[in-house]
Amino acid sequence: MAIVNVTPDSFSDGGERLDPARAIDDGLRFIAEGADILDVGGESTRPGSAPTSPEQELQRVLPVVEGLARQGAVISLDTRRASVAQAGLTAGARIVNDVSALRDDAAMLPLVVQSKVAVVLMHRRGRPQERYAGPAYDDVVADVRRFLLARAASCEAAGVARDRIALDPGLGFGKTVEEDVALIAGAARLADAGYPVLVGCSRKSFIGRLTGLEKPADRDPASAWLAVEAVRRGASIVRVHNVIATRQALAVFEAMR
Repeated sequence: MAIVNVTPDSFSDGGERLDPARAIDDGLRFIAEGADILDVGGESTRPGSAPTSPEQELQRVLPVVEGLARQGAVISLDTRRASVAQAGLTAGARIVNDVSALRDDAAMLPLVVQSKVAVVLMHRRGRPQERYAGPAYDDVVADVRRFLLARAASCEAAGVARDRIALDPGLGFGKTVEEDVALIAGAARLADAGYPVLVGCSRKSFIGRLTGLEKPADRDPASAWLAVEAVRRGASIVRVHNVIATRQALAVFEAMR
């Protein structure tokens, strides 16, 4: 899953794709480099970021979704708002990637049920404007697993098909460096429930704290290595900025395996 942010303030690539034509070109390049899914997002979720209005979010994402859908791309829409998801699905998106696990907007679950689309449920603690503050975990893998399975069960009870649900442990969303590492190491404990697991660790700040690298793009080698480690431990989808580096690392891993 390649990241196609169309935001001015995302932590790594904010402001790079404010022109829809640039975002579409980058998305098509990511497909050529080996991406299977393009994750289009119009609201930053970095710690400390301010909420975006639904109108702003729609203005940013719709031209990009429409342009990429015309080219046959498989598009995931990174949004927590039902109104944005509805417009994006109408424009051609096929997956809803919700960082709130369908909790921020009560209309999101009925929309996913009615639309029969795939959904990614992510765990987070707190909200971006609060820098994801919240209570500590007893066992981060067990606690995150329990939350995600409960959300998946709620979706299935409402009518979402089991094979349309993926789980994301939400690295960096209210976790310490040690907890982020534990969640990658514990990916098999998430995957054993039978849902595809999505891991998004690309360029994140915990990699910077582990490596001492302040510039997000400098973290690509470590990001690719962690993507391989996540897949080795059970992840089915990796969400990345650098498609080429990740594809190369995964190709070598598959050959060695």
